[in-house]
Amino acid sequence: MHRGLVHTAAWTMATGAAVTLSWFGVHTVLAGTAYDPPRALPLSDHAPSAHPETDGGISPRASSTHRPKPSGSPSARPGSSGKPTAPSKESGGSGSGSGGKGTGSGPHPPGGDTPATTSGTVKSFDTAGGRVVLDMGTRSAELVSATPDSGWQMQVWQQNEWIRVDFTGGTGRTSVFCTWNGHPPLVQTDTHA
Repeated sequence: MHRGLVHTAAWTMATGAAVTLSWFGVHTVLAGTAYDPPRALPLSDHAPSAHPETDGGISPRASSTHRPKPSGSPSARPGSSGKPTAPSKESGGSGSGSGGKGTGSGPHPPGGDTPATTSGTVKSFDTAGGRVVLDMGTRSAELVSATPDSGWQMQVWQQNEWIRVDFTGGTGRTSVFCTWNGHPPLVQTDTHA
C-alpha cells in the first residue's frame, strides 16, 4: 500500500512538472509573436447596392457593414445612373489555380504583380453558398473576405487578372468570378444545381 502511494505521488509530481514546463514554453512563444493589426477598408455611402432586390422595395438583410441612407436628398455622382447592374449568368471559365478548403484567413495577393488600389469600393455579393466581399478599384480588385454558409465548402483561385470563389455544398455549386484584364473589374455569378 505504501509503495502504491509513493508511485502515485511520483507520477503526479512528474505530470505536473511536465504540464507546467509545456505551459511556460507555449506562453513564452505566443507572447513574443507580433500580429498585424486588421486592415479597415473604406465604405462608400454612395456605392450602388450589390443586391438588386434591395432596391426593388424589399427590405435589405441586416449587415454589419450596412449604413443607413442620409435623410437629406442624395446627390448623384457624375456618370452614375444610381441603378445596380445585375450580375451576368455567364460561366466562370476555366483556368489553373491552387484551390483548397477555406481556412478562414483571406488569400494574400501576389507580391508586386498587381498595382495596389487604395480608393476602391467595397462590394458584397451574396450567393446560395456564401458571401464574397471584394474591394473594387478602377484597374483591379482584391478579395476582402469569402465566407461559406453552414454546410458549404469554399475554394479560392487568385491570379493577376482575376479572382474566383467557388462554394460547394450537397449537389450544388455557386461561383463568383471577378475579372479585370484590360478593363475595370467585372463580377459574374453562376449557380449550378
